[in-house]
Amino acid sequence: MYSGPNFTNINQHVAQIVLGFSLLGLAFQVSAQTQIEGAWVRATVPGQQATGAFMTITASSDSKLLSAQSPVAKIVQVHQSTIKNDVMRMQPVEFVALPAGKAVILDPHSYHIMLIDLVKQVKEGDQVLVNLTVENAKGEKESIKVEATARALNMADDAK
Repeated sequence: MYSGPNFTNINQHVAQIVLGFSLLGLAFQVSAQTQIEGAWVRATVPGQQATGAFMTITASSDSKLLSAQSPVAKIVQVHQSTIKNDVMRMQPVEFVALPAGKAVILDPHSYHIMLIDLVKQVKEGDQVLVNLTVENAKGEKESIKVEATARALNMADDAK
């Protein structure tokens, strides 16, 4: 069998391609651990300093939503809204549990992401980047980039 320099180069090139596809497959598996659907942000009026981001999160294994960041806000917090004695309260939480295979809905009436000290107005139709940090039961953290569409102020919370 001929094993001159050209054949060796071809073998190395094929090995690099196979390795590349293998790494791509691993990257896809990692990104597939947590799925995000229906991400949206409520549009704001000029001068408004805060808004919320909402979505449905489904993790493939027991996990936790730990935090979020966004370039449109100086402060980003995971919050929970509750109603007690007809009074709505909203407060930050340390994390949101994401049970394996169960959709967890972040909406204005329960868990959601608060974007505070906005750096600019969020207008209807804007695409807002939100980076989520999710941790699985093994302590492995996953960073997820989410593009959320800004919806009109008067649009219903559950409108698609």
